Amino acid sequence: MKQRCAWCSEDPLYLDYHDQEWGVPQFDEVKLFEKLCLEGAQAGLSWLTILKKRESYRAAFDGFLWEKIARYNENDVTRLLADVGIVRNRLKVRAAIKNARAVMTLKEQGDSFVDFLWRYVDGRPRQNAWKTMAEVPAQTKESQQMSKDLKALGFTFVGPTICYAFMQSVGMVNDHTVDCFRYPELRR
Repeated sequence: MKQRCAWCSEDPLYLDYHDQEWGVPQFDEVKLFEKLCLEGAQAGLSWLTILKKRESYRAAFDGFLWEKIARYNENDVTRLLADVGIVRNRLKVRAAIKNARAVMTLKEQGDSFVDFLWRYVDGRPRQNAWKTMAEVPAQTKESQQMSKDLKALGFTFVGPTICYAFMQSVGMVNDHTVDCFRYPELRR
């Protein structure tokens, strides 16, 4: 039996997420935007709840193409709040729209969303060596700065803890514990 991080439950969806996706360096702009929005949507909920709704989110939010989401209006907000497949929280729905507009602003300023995000770890995954989940921080100085900079651009639902969870999920940091089978695979 494979040794996994202690946070990973036996739910098949969670196992697949842990084994295939969590902590794998991601450099695709759309996937990074999706993950940032979903991490914000997760605030106050379990990640498994969001994983179960992810396909519905992708359908409801046009595949997380920020160019489309940035043009959403009140009719779209109403449509999204009626969609039982997503978390129907007005602030979180509006956050995804605001965040899409903020990405557009960033791009108009000539910055790449990928480069912007990855500069907090100098473009390479940070390799941590946690023995237990108790050692893993909820936020770091990098996630605090990312949060501050994203907010300055108009992003919402991007507090330092959300930013650190995002950094973990997209492989900016390798926070698999050293006893997890994925730790050495992602350390390479």
